[in-house]
Amino acid sequence: MRLAKTLVVLLMWPVVGMAREVGEVDTVFKWLGPNHKIVVEAFDDPKVEGVTCYLSRAKTGGIKGGLGLAEDRAEASIACRQVGPIRMSEKLKDGEVVFKERTSLVFKTMQVVRFFDEARNTLVYLVYSDRVIEGSPQNAVTAIPILPWAQP
Repeated sequence: MRLAKTLVVLLMWPVVGMAREVGEVDTVFKWLGPNHKIVVEAFDDPKVEGVTCYLSRAKTGGIKGGLGLAEDRAEASIACRQVGPIRMSEKLKDGEVVFKERTSLVFKTMQVVRFFDEARNTLVYLVYSDRVIEGSPQNAVTAIPILPWAQP
């Protein structure tokens, strides 16, 4: 019964943004299960056309990692870039989650939130990891000044 409840919670887990894996490198060889690695993923901001973010993060391997039971580390790096004309589909809310991914079976997630620095006309993206009870202060930030996009 408990397993069934856990599966229902996992299936209802909110999916914000979808990332595409760009590449990965192994960091620790594991005899059983996949190796520990660093993965690089790309995702587009769902409300800001013309912005793509690249996220690198650790992915735990081994038997637990292969079964999806391991907890990934909190460290991550982010770089967002203007890849076309920037268009906002609606007014942006500061601190809005633009990407969220589960990094443990149930309690831990990695999130990317967006802020708009109106005084400098700049989008700011912050990546951090949180848990139900205790999050991590480790974070990374990137900023994109909104500039005109040259048309060919």
